[in-house]
Amino acid sequence: MEVRSMHFKARAGAAAADKALQAKLSTAKGLFVEGRKRAVAEIDLEATREASKAIRDTCLADLDVWLERFEQEATKRGGRVLWARDGAEICRLVVDIARRHGVKKAIKSKSMLSEEAGLNAALEAAGVEPVETDLGEYILQINGNEHPSHIIAPAIHKTKEEVAELFERVHHRPRKTDIGEMTREAREMLRAHFLSADMGISGGNFLVAETGSVALVTNEGNGRMVTTLPRVHVVITGVEKVIPTLEDLATLMRILPRSATGQTISNYFSVLTGTKRPGDTDGPEHHYFILVDNGRVGLVGSDFQDMLRCIRCAACMNHCPVYQTIGGHAYGWVYPGPMGAVLTPLYVGIENAIELPHAATLCNQCGVVCPVKIPLPDLMRKLREQQVERGLRPWGERAALRLWSWLARHPGLYALAAKLGVRYLNWLAEGEDRIRVMGIAPSWTAGRDFPAPEGRTFRELYKTNRRDR
Repeated sequence: MEVRSMHFKARAGAAAADKALQAKLSTAKGLFVEGRKRAVAEIDLEATREASKAIRDTCLADLDVWLERFEQEATKRGGRVLWARDGAEICRLVVDIARRHGVKKAIKSKSMLSEEAGLNAALEAAGVEPVETDLGEYILQINGNEHPSHIIAPAIHKTKEEVAELFERVHHRPRKTDIGEMTREAREMLRAHFLSADMGISGGNFLVAETGSVALVTNEGNGRMVTTLPRVHVVITGVEKVIPTLEDLATLMRILPRSATGQTISNYFSVLTGTKRPGDTDGPEHHYFILVDNGRVGLVGSDFQDMLRCIRCAACMNHCPVYQTIGGHAYGWVYPGPMGAVLTPLYVGIENAIELPHAATLCNQCGVVCPVKIPLPDLMRKLREQQVERGLRPWGERAALRLWSWLARHPGLYALAAKLGVRYLNWLAEGEDRIRVMGIAPSWTAGRDFPAPEGRTFRELYKTNRRDR
């Protein structure tokens, strides 16, 4: 997938001005938020978050040990574990597997790593037809391989009417607007692909080291079709997804669906172990695991290791006021929202995603709802610090920060500067309660008005209050 994160400001501005998109985002805004609120009230939330954090930290502390254990157990049960350094290696390995088994069609259940790698394009170039089977991903694929705008609801930026028009044009069937009828039509179109595919490709929510299993969480049932009907099943997932035991999986499954969709448990929860055995009615004859680095291993032991705890629930973006305003496409890569503001610079290079660490208000809504307690605002702040240290921010911004830092260490001058600043802002306001154009920093008011100060500095108000008392 092409990285377009350098264009965040322009894309965010366009999204904010798109009235149709704003209407869709407004409709979707409360769906996940209210659902999560109800679902987490059923459990001891803080205890479950702390336990989930501890499980993820245990794995990351000895990641190599747990990955080796997983490889041993998966191999015992007929699987084959392969390792990929980056997206190009993911594509090469999957194409090699397809050629080895004479694959002509591959059905997919959403894998964020296949998005990172641009796998669909690589399969098509090798003569293999990739078919997305998650409803949202399917809608985007038949609409010209459009990119997802949300990691669990990829077509959230589309209306029912837009999908109805798309189905009519692509399926060549009468237009339907009833949701039940539309989903039935999608099932009918996908059924032939399920029955004729040679290979299934899926992601993995978790890898269980003690049994060599992959755990998959879905709501549509297509995940089971993808992983059990084709004779070849390929799991593509990050190395950080490994956890020690099935008991740990049970703990994490108390928090994942509640955080993601507001469900107590997802409609389909699969724990897949090994290849098809004599007497089994379904399951793959060949089972491959492609465990991917693509920037993850470099975070182990770094200031950003906490980000590897992420279980891809999307709670951070569902609660983020910035994401709620501009949607996912503005972020320019696979991961939108606060998680993307951290992951994208770490995976593609901070110089290729200059604005993303600043694509947040630092209100900490994301940190409060994260089921594994990732301190997302702190990580964004660290990325901002790195940008300044490497000289990646505009010189004017860096000069202003140095000036502010110097003034903050000289209280008398700071007080004088604050007094002059308030006078200047009041002059710009021209007696109104809003500043329309910020004189020395016009970009601040390019998209909104700036509130005018009340008239006096904090120090002046504090001094007056003390004297009055």
